[in-house]
Amino acid sequence: MKKSVPASKSSDNPVRLQIKIRLNDGVIGPGKIELLTHLAEEGSITAAARKMSMNYRRAWHLINTLEIAIGVSIVETEIGGAGGGGARLTEFGTELVDRFQEMRANMEKVSVEFTDWLESSIHSASE
Repeated sequence: MKKSVPASKSSDNPVRLQIKIRLNDGVIGPGKIELLTHLAEEGSITAAARKMSMNYRRAWHLINTLEIAIGVSIVETEIGGAGGGGARLTEFGTELVDRFQEMRANMEKVSVEFTDWLESSIHSASE
């Protein structure tokens, strides 16, 4: 899986790009992609949820609603035992994360000119 591209976060900049894709009754957005990225890194829904300061039930709900909206399995789980349980992304889940991150990076690159103009216009209008 590709490395996550951090979203632009500047408290001084009132302009920012946020990408959400509505699909059926679900939404694919940066929060769910971040959760899936942590899951891939940690091999655990619990550990991924902990990294995002959310509980397991919330993380599982987000994953489950995404799978229902898409209609494809994103996460495979293994029940605990002597070796412990775990979770991992399916091949589709890995590709979903990679393609979303690539799309976000590309959109951020092409939106720079527009956001620079908008930020400048907002600043000029407030003077």
